[in-house]
Amino acid sequence: MSTARALALRFAENAVERDRLGGTPKAERDALRDSGLLRMSIPRAYGGHGASWRETLEAVRVLARADSSIAHLFAFQHLMLATVRLFSRPAQWEPWFEHTAQRNWFWGNALNPLDERLVATPRDGWHEFSGIKSFCSGALDSEMLIVSARRRNTATVVVAALPTQRSGVKTLQDWDNIGQRQTDSGSVAFEKVRVEDDEILADPGPLSTPFACLRSLIGQLCLNAIYLGIAEGAFEEARRYTLTEAHPWFRAGVERVERDPYVLQHYGEFWLTLESARALFERAADGLDAAWGRGEALTHEERGDLALAIAASKTVAGRGGLDICTRMFEVAGARATHSALALDRYWRNLRTHSLHDPLDYKIRELGEWALAGHYPEPSFYS
Repeated sequence: MSTARALALRFAENAVERDRLGGTPKAERDALRDSGLLRMSIPRAYGGHGASWRETLEAVRVLARADSSIAHLFAFQHLMLATVRLFSRPAQWEPWFEHTAQRNWFWGNALNPLDERLVATPRDGWHEFSGIKSFCSGALDSEMLIVSARRRNTATVVVAALPTQRSGVKTLQDWDNIGQRQTDSGSVAFEKVRVEDDEILADPGPLSTPFACLRSLIGQLCLNAIYLGIAEGAFEEARRYTLTEAHPWFRAGVERVERDPYVLQHYGEFWLTLESARALFERAADGLDAAWGRGEALTHEERGDLALAIAASKTVAGRGGLDICTRMFEVAGARATHSALALDRYWRNLRTHSLHDPLDYKIRELGEWALAGHYPEPSFYS
């Protein structure tokens, strides 16, 4: 974890400038490569560090406090590795793990199952992929991609792992959103791309067993770690600014801002929110490690209990984080809106990221469990 903390301090030095620039954080991606953290979750037998999910997600959270775009790329690296592990045979994922550990490969995402414009056409021993995918976080400057396509004339989803530099693959620099500006979450175009059958992740394949269905829960908990890290980063920035720059309101009747009763009320509420989010996150991360350890013996009920824990944790971190990122200006004051500080980046980043899938539907899932005892239906988002 010391490596993640050192990198977070380094990334924080120019996070504001890079947020304004957008684009690919090439130097920061290379720093992650050099650090060895890209192989953090890979078992030691394949050259990795053998970190638990709790440890890996804690590193995501540490990075998100300083720069949530970098944390996003790092989290998706390990989500893509988990995808390979859960959806494919050992003969596929084992060499990919070894190559990633040996060569510091970065994995990018082109899976987005809601975008069905990419079509897979079966050929003799291979598939042809043609079309486009959106929201492809980390695809630029990656060595490998996880890609999903709709098999032609069917509703079947085909998932594959292939080199980013494969002929016919083109990463497009069309990401220019208000937040998460250095995640390269734009589009990838595929023009008659040849995908071999042994690059298709079909055994056991997506959403095929309770264990394979952990993939979506890992994705949700990755987002959770980012939300919590952003909220903690916003809290620390607000606290520092309040103590060093802010003044009490003239009607408070106090000389120092830390004695203003309304400022204290806000900070008390912030702290309660963060403590609740931390406790739920840690419980969910420990639950994921337990489920991962069960392997193919994992039951539908065990997977369902974990899904509920992660839904609760993600919702509290998301909504609570947005509240802190908005109300932080009420404790920092008008001067804190100066553009050079870019304190609004915390809200912009969390607002952008939290739209990945609506929190309202997470609460609905929790309601279905609380009222009728129904577990969330496994999908790419639950």
